[in-house]
Amino acid sequence: MKLTRGLAVASLLAALPGWALAADIDGSTLSVLWGVPFAGILLSIALMPLLAPIFWHHHFGKVAAAWGLAFLVPFAITFGPGVAGVSLVHALLAEYIPFVILLTALFTVAGGIFIRGNLHGSPGLNTAILAIGAVLASFMGTTGASMLLIRPLIRANDNRKHVAHVVVFFIFIVSNAGGSLTPLGDPPLFLGFLKGVDFFWTVSHIFQETLFLIGALLAIFFVLDSWYYRRREEVLKADPTPDSRSIGFDGKVNFALLGAVVGLVLLSGFWKSSVVFNIAGTEVGLPGIVRDVGLIIVTLVSLWLTPKKVHEDNQFGWGPMQEVAKLFAGIFLTIIPVIAMLKAGVNGPFGAIVAAVTRPDGSPDPAMYFWATGALSSFLDNAPTYLVFFNTAGGDPAVLMTTLAPTLAAISAGAVFMGANTYIGNAPNLMVKAIAEDRGVKMPSFFGYMLWSGGILVPLFIVMTFIWFR
Repeated sequence: MKLTRGLAVASLLAALPGWALAADIDGSTLSVLWGVPFAGILLSIALMPLLAPIFWHHHFGKVAAAWGLAFLVPFAITFGPGVAGVSLVHALLAEYIPFVILLTALFTVAGGIFIRGNLHGSPGLNTAILAIGAVLASFMGTTGASMLLIRPLIRANDNRKHVAHVVVFFIFIVSNAGGSLTPLGDPPLFLGFLKGVDFFWTVSHIFQETLFLIGALLAIFFVLDSWYYRRREEVLKADPTPDSRSIGFDGKVNFALLGAVVGLVLLSGFWKSSVVFNIAGTEVGLPGIVRDVGLIIVTLVSLWLTPKKVHEDNQFGWGPMQEVAKLFAGIFLTIIPVIAMLKAGVNGPFGAIVAAVTRPDGSPDPAMYFWATGALSSFLDNAPTYLVFFNTAGGDPAVLMTTLAPTLAAISAGAVFMGANTYIGNAPNLMVKAIAEDRGVKMPSFFGYMLWSGGILVPLFIVMTFIWFR
C-alpha cells in the first residue's frame, strides 16, 4: 500500500512540470456542449429538491461530484490530462479553496456569537434587523452579517405563521445588496480591489443606487410584513422559545476574531510581495497563503474558545456549510469552460452577449453591462463574472475608475445586486436557505424564489437602469 501511494505521489510530481506548461483553454474553440454539465448541476439544484427531496437531501454531494466528473473526464480525454490538470488546480487553488476557507471562517465565527433575549418579530423589529444587517454586510461581508443575524431573526419570528418572506427579504438585503459598498462586502468587489480599484471607490460611486435599492426593499418588506402580521392567527399564543434574559451577546470573543478575519482579508489586498509559488501553472502569492492559513487558525481558535452552550443555543451545525462546500465544488469545476467561452469575447460561443454590451460607436453601454453582468451573476459565480466584464471593458483600473466610471459602477452593481436573483447567485443565499430549512421554515423552491426576485427585484433594477445606467 505504501509503495502504491509512493508511486502515485511520484507520478503526480512528475506530471506537474507538464501541467505548468499546458496552454490555457481557448474558449473560442469550445462548443456550447461543454456547458451542459454546468447547466446540469444548476437544474439539479433547481429541480431535484422538488422531484426527489429525500434522495437530494442524502446525496446532493454525489450529484455535484457526478456533474463535475461529467465535465472533467471528457475534457481530459479531449484536451489531455495536462490541460485538465491545470484547469482543476487553478479552480482549486485560485478560487475554490480560498472561497471555502473564507466562508468557513465567517460561518464559524458568526456562529459563535449568540444574541440572547426574547426578541419578538414585529414588522418594526424585523425591518430594523434587516437595516442593521445591510450596514454590517459592507464591513463584515455578506456571509458574516448573514450568519450573525439569520439565527436570531428566525428565532424572533418562530411564533409567526408566515416566516419565509422574512428570510427571502433577508437574502435580498443582507446577503446581497448590503455588501455593495466596500471590497469587504462581496467577493466581486474584493477581486476589483485586488485588480487596483481604490478601496473607497465603490462607496463613492454606487452609494445612491445602494441606498435606493435597500430603502425600497425595506419599505416593501415593512408593508408586506405588516399585512401578514395583522392577519388572524398569524401570531401564536405561546412563544416556542421564551427567553427571560436581557438582550445581549454571548461568545463575545468572536467579535475580536471577526476583526481578525477582516484584517487578514485587508492585509492580503494591501500587502504586495514578490514571493510567489507556481503550483501546476497556478501562481499562489505569499499574501494569499498568509491570509488563508490565518483564517484557518481563526476558525480553530473560535471553535476552541466558544463555549459549548453558545453553539447549543445557536443550534450551530455544519450542515449548511457542507451543502455550500459540496455544491459549489461542482459549480466551480463545471463553470471552467463557461468562463473560458465568455472570456473569448465576440469570437467565442457567447459572443452575442459580449457584443451586446458595446454601442455601435465602440463605447461601452453601462445599461447593458449592468444587465449582462447581473444576469450571468444570477446563475454563475458573481466573482469570475465580474472579472470577465471588468476585462471586457478594458481591464485598466485607472481608466475604469475615471473615464469609464459609469461602466465600472454598472459592472459592480450588477454583480452584487443581481446575485440575489437566485439561490445560487451568491454563496450566503444558499447558506441562509439551508439554516432556515434546518429550523423548520418552509422556504420557496428554486423557481419559487425566482418568482419573488422577479416580482420585486427586477422592477427595481429596471427603475435603477433608467435613473443611473442610461
